[in-house]
Amino acid sequence: METIKTITRRRRSCRNFTDEALSQEKITELINAAVWVPSGSNLQPWRFVAVTGKAKLKEYSDAAKRMWLENLDRFPQMRQYERSLQDPEFNIFYNASTLIIIYGDSHSYWHVHDCSMVALNLILLAEEEGLGCCWIGEAHNIFADPEVKKELGVPENYHLVAPLILGHPAKPRMAQENSNKRKPFEIKFL
Repeated sequence: METIKTITRRRRSCRNFTDEALSQEKITELINAAVWVPSGSNLQPWRFVAVTGKAKLKEYSDAAKRMWLENLDRFPQMRQYERSLQDPEFNIFYNASTLIIIYGDSHSYWHVHDCSMVALNLILLAEEEGLGCCWIGEAHNIFADPEVKKELGVPENYHLVAPLILGHPAKPRMAQENSNKRKPFEIKFL
């Protein structure tokens, strides 16, 4: 029997997808299930943009790569990705068919926490459905850009929280525990 514990332990990020697109109905179903999380003061401060179509995603990928390369001095943590960002063939969305962007209403003090829980739910729901999913850190620059937010119809007071790619994995998902071990951490009981 599948449990949340088994799904959580086998989940892994997917960066290789088939060409099969997700239907708007499936995307809506996943989002409608993902929002069942607690939120600070029950404000439910999330907003979603679903970008479908590989050509449009490639345009955003190229724009994001240009932005990172132009600003490496301001974001030295991105230097480790400089070679891939310079590669014209590299797509930060890994040719996924769908990108779901989660924005949070900054009028809610807890919007980042609340929307991050929605993102995790979406990741786990995708795993349960046999879909691939990955949080794309390289997309944080492009979708936080005020002009891009305006193009997407996102109000100024909404801040980017999570850009997640979603699609059918190119290789079947393994129903086994993720082999990436967890690093040691401390649990302190008082």
